[in-house]
Amino acid sequence: MRFTDGLIEVVQTWGAMNALTQILCLTTLSFTLGAALLPAAEPNQDKAIGDNESLVQIAILIDTSNSMDGLIEQAKSQLWKIVNEFNDAKQGDKTPVVQVALYEYGNTNLSIGTNYIRQVLPFTRDLDQVSEQLFKLTTNGGDEYCGAVIREALDKLSWEKDSKTYKAIFIAGNEPFSQGPISANDACKASIQKGVVINTIHCGNHAEGENGGWRTGAALAEGRFLTIDQDKAVVHIEAPQDKEITRLSIELNKTYITYGKDGARGCANQIAQDSNATRYEKAGASVQRALTKTSSNYSNATWDLVDATKKGGVKLESVAESELPEELKVLAPSARPAYIEGKSAERAKIQSDIKKLNEDRQKFVAEKDKESGEVAHAHHSCHRRR
Repeated sequence: MRFTDGLIEVVQTWGAMNALTQILCLTTLSFTLGAALLPAAEPNQDKAIGDNESLVQIAILIDTSNSMDGLIEQAKSQLWKIVNEFNDAKQGDKTPVVQVALYEYGNTNLSIGTNYIRQVLPFTRDLDQVSEQLFKLTTNGGDEYCGAVIREALDKLSWEKDSKTYKAIFIAGNEPFSQGPISANDACKASIQKGVVINTIHCGNHAEGENGGWRTGAALAEGRFLTIDQDKAVVHIEAPQDKEITRLSIELNKTYITYGKDGARGCANQIAQDSNATRYEKAGASVQRALTKTSSNYSNATWDLVDATKKGGVKLESVAESELPEELKVLAPSARPAYIEGKSAERAKIQSDIKKLNEDRQKFVAEKDKESGEVAHAHHSCHRRR
């Protein structure tokens, strides 16, 4: 599948199924009334792009006003499914490497001086960090200024200047697109001049979305306009392979070798996001997270030596002794590369097992879908005969 086809498929799937089968990932910081705002996370330094990879930059601008609770819940349950839409996509002969940035807007816990806007994450490849922040999300308020948050994302994010880099903004909300002190249409025109496409997602009635300017905004920035039902239930078919896929996902964690100042945090967060996924077991989140962990887009080079030496361009000899884990410190320097390679091979084997199980799972799900379709068709035919 070509990358552009894959992206369109993501868009169409969201519109057809539920509110967040389109957004790559959504997140923000948790705010409670009167609480101090936490600082935005530091940018992920894992920016190395291989010769066979193509950078994709996506900024998610999510309305976190009170009326958007359903959207946030779907984001939590569908995050990993969205990431997986990119796993088999291609841009030419290159595999997309996805960086995600997150903004929230319309939350009155934020300052009116910032137009109720907050950058949650700059561009990052740390998907566990994205999930972590997503599960801290709360809603409140508010006043939703689409033009202001689009302008903020354009001005403050580190967009690649290379015209071959796919750059897109996804903005979701349910109030008129034209609200606020900054013209949303002008912001959309500025976006496409920078080579950044804007896709608008109105959470509500189609006609209201059109009348509220959401279609116009997308057209001005060469994007797509969608309307979705944020309260629509997520459909997941349970399969016999699910439990083993989830078990192997946990086994994968044992192949990670922590290092540096982010080692303990990264390891703990990986486990925490596994646990968060289990909260949405009925929506298939644990299975989808396991599949994400088998892909090149799940990169933890800032804290894992296997990814760091293979994806992040880190040389083992450049890592200070004090930043190595105990399992490596007890080994002679000459024996350490082999240990890392062993963990890498173990990881590849588990990832391969998960992929094979998923192939069987997909066949099972396809058969169930076929059976459901036949039953529905038979019921419809029977009803027509009556």
